[in-house]
Parts: sequence; structure tokens; C-alpha cells
Amino acid sequence: MNAHIFLAPGFEEIEAITVIDVLRRAEFEVVTVSIPNDDDDEFWVEGAHGVSVFSDIDFEYADFSETDILILPGGQPGTTNLSAHKGLQQLLLDFATQKKHIAAICAAPMILGDLGLLKGKKATCYPGCESRLTGATVTGNAVEVADTIITGNGPGAAMAFALAIVETLKGSEIAQTVKKQLMMQ
Repeated sequence: MNAHIFLAPGFEEIEAITVIDVLRRAEFEVVTVSIPNDDDDEFWVEGAHGVSVFSDIDFEYADFSETDILILPGGQPGTTNLSAHKGLQQLLLDFATQKKHIAAICAAPMILGDLGLLKGKKATCYPGCESRLTGATVTGNAVEVADTIITGNGPGAAMAFALAIVETLKGSEIAQTVKKQLMMQ
């Protein structure tokens, strides 16, 4: 399984790093993709709390043809920076059309709502972002899985969100194995 996770300046570090770690434990091939601002180095991306991550590749050079899931961490201004990227918007629309998996946590589900990808689906997000989940039934739960869309509500749900991705794409047995390795109840 191949996953691409997008890092824009101001991303929520817990949501990105937790997902990367859990997915790699579940033997996903995880690629971190930078969405740089014009003045930023194309590979170093600074998170919302000053943690910088060296990404694997810049969006412009990434190949998404073998990707099984696209993952959007939240945070601000990370979500705003992701939302403004036209190439990412088109990629998300293409994945939705192909019925491929997309996951977004915290404020990032707003991007999916703005693109109309949540219509008729259950979804969750960070409190205060609900109005932008256009057409969704907003539950407020920690994690929601609706067909090929997985949403999480914030940093505290990062582990459950990551495990939901594992379970959805690799099955409950592998998710339980990873959960046991992490000593989760």
C-alpha cells in the first residue's frame, strides 16, 4: 500500500507524524509531499508549532499513479496553504472520481467539503470548522469512515485516525497487530 501525506507550512505536527509512524509500522510505503510557499525551501516544511520536517518530495515532482490514499493533516495555516494549492485540489477531485481513498483530519476536512467531496457522507472535523463540510452529516466523533473518505476531528484523534486508515486499507487484523505493538487498549 502506498500513501502520500501532504505537508504545507503550518501543518499540525501530531497529526502528520503520528500518521506517518503508524502507517509505516503497518508496512505502508509513506511518501511525504511538500506544498511549499513561494519563499520556502521546497523540502523543509515548518509545522504550526515550529517543528520542521524534511519531506521526501515536492508536489511538482511527485508521481501519484500508484498511490492508494492521499492524507491531509490539519493545523493552521497548514490547512489554508493546502486548500490554496490548485494542483492538490485537482488531485483530490481525481481521486474522488476514481473512488480512491482520501483522509483528512482536524481543519483539513474543510478542503474536502469545499470541493463537494463530503456530500451525503458522515464526517467529522475540528470544532468550529463544521460549516465548511458542505453536504456532510457532521457527527463530532473522533473518526468517521464513509466509503473512501476518512475524517478525524483533531490532534487527540491522530492515533485513532491513523489506525482507521490501516484498518480500512489493510484490514482489522493488521490494525489490531499495530495497536498491540503500540500497547493500546
